[in-house]
Amino acid sequence: MELAYIPSPSHGVQYLGPIPLRGYAFCIIIGVFFAVWLGNKRWIARGGRSGTVADIAVWAVPFGLVGGRLYHVITDYELYFSEGRDWVDAFKVWEGGLGIWGAIALGALGAWIGARRRGVPMPAYADAVAPGIAFAQAIGRWGNWFNQELYGRETHVPWALHITSAEGGRVPGYYHPTFLYESLWCIGVGLLVIWADRRFELGHGRAFALYVAAYCVGRGWIEYMRVDDAHHILGLRLNDWTALIVFLLAVTYIVVSAGKRPGREAVVERGVPDATSGGPADEVSGGPADGAESDGSAGSATEARAEDGSAAEKTEQPEDAGKPENAEKVEDEAAESAAKRS
Repeated sequence: MELAYIPSPSHGVQYLGPIPLRGYAFCIIIGVFFAVWLGNKRWIARGGRSGTVADIAVWAVPFGLVGGRLYHVITDYELYFSEGRDWVDAFKVWEGGLGIWGAIALGALGAWIGARRRGVPMPAYADAVAPGIAFAQAIGRWGNWFNQELYGRETHVPWALHITSAEGGRVPGYYHPTFLYESLWCIGVGLLVIWADRRFELGHGRAFALYVAAYCVGRGWIEYMRVDDAHHILGLRLNDWTALIVFLLAVTYIVVSAGKRPGREAVVERGVPDATSGGPADEVSGGPADGAESDGSAGSATEARAEDGSAAEKTEQPEDAGKPENAEKVEDEAAESAAKRS
């Protein structure tokens, strides 16, 4: 008898009248909102405008959901297109099955479209939202708990996950809660990116690349613990190979980018008021601010203020302000000399 374990929910869906409330969907939605909220705070801190992250997320999130589902369906096609399976199930996202690799890849494409429409640099945007994506993954993984899926090997540790469902070939028992391991790992990745970004002022997409590399490290050992069906190449699960390749690409990008473009972007969004001067910020390229006049009107205003100041100084000066300090003494001596000669 197990004295301690993590219980699984008896149902992954509750009904509010005819409306189904699915735990998996709620975890995804909460994660998205948290990522946008944190990304907005980081974007503003970088000098961006409030609302830009949400506007771009309108493009990134739908693309990410489609990409995540496509990756899952393609890599586990036998679940939907083999004999005895119903291909319509491939569209039932609420039943689980979103591949993070496809979600990030296609979500990045949607973000790139949104960033171009807003006129902001994509690398800077990716750096701002990177920790939020990691935290969103941590929240979203609890959707697997509601669906009693993606658990690890059988175990008897006190934190074992108790699987009670026998649907889909599951065997009730106690297993490693790999969803919990990955959730905690993603929280650590998010905190790591925040710390490294503050410590080293990561820019030009390097904060996002750090998130990708750190996540791949954790995904590698967690994937190795899972027992659900998966394709294997040379003895390793497909997702292990994906994690290894993406990790190497992310590390290469960090090294090459740091050499070519050190530091971070000075300005991430044009037209944002500068906190120091109250004027509009320069363009991303470092040129003059939008709307700046080129006919010297700003210089004319400065000259006018200088002339006013000069006039004020003249009116406040005494009449003899231009005379030397010993002028009166010189005049007295000249008068005495003239009297003696007469």
